[in-house]
Amino acid sequence: MIYITGDTHGDYSHIEEFCWCNETTKDDVIIILGDASINFHGDYLDVRLKSVLEELPITLFCIHGNHEMRPESIQTYEEVEKFCGIVYLEQAFPSLLFAKDGEIYDFEGRKCVVIGGAYSVDRAYRKEGVDWWADEQPSDWIKEYVEKRLEVAGWCVDVVLSHTCPLKYLPLEALLPIYDRSRVDNTTEEWLDTVEDRLSYSNWYCGHFHTEKIIEKIWFMFENIMEFD
Repeated sequence: MIYITGDTHGDYSHIEEFCWCNETTKDDVIIILGDASINFHGDYLDVRLKSVLEELPITLFCIHGNHEMRPESIQTYEEVEKFCGIVYLEQAFPSLLFAKDGEIYDFEGRKCVVIGGAYSVDRAYRKEGVDWWADEQPSDWIKEYVEKRLEVAGWCVDVVLSHTCPLKYLPLEALLPIYDRSRVDNTTEEWLDTVEDRLSYSNWYCGHFHTEKIIEKIWFMFENIMEFD
């Protein structure tokens, strides 16, 4: 089985409970839509969490969020092929997989493009290299790679897996009122608008906003865990 959920921010208690209740195995996969926070501290705390997660009877497939380091910037990760696409993996933790932005994966016959990253509205309260990273949003290179991969696919996929959403679908009621929205960088969401306009797809799943709702074909997910379809 393949399952999907939203941000975890390093708390996997509900996923652990889900695994035991549903008798999952390593052959089962749960997609985490960003901010898995498995690579957050860059030290023994990450290793300790990974060691615990590796013992769970499930495989994690993580999208890049905005509150974690990119696996490609960490020396212990290597690129391997999985689900007909490239993923990042550490040999010590083979069931903790990280998606590569722009790759199109095959999940039980469904073509799924991954587009991670977002802007941290609380970046003023964070320290670069400690709990905030300047490459949190997709770079121009990543955006170009995504578009080239979608062009090869004829701008047609079954599913989009992203952290944030196209700007036109922004869930305004979920935005934190303590932050001045006029100072928020929406360039990633604006770019996703252009992608969504050109793309033929069935469902689009995203996290980031800590809410559960559906707007047309856009599914916003947080703590709920459901079967992926």
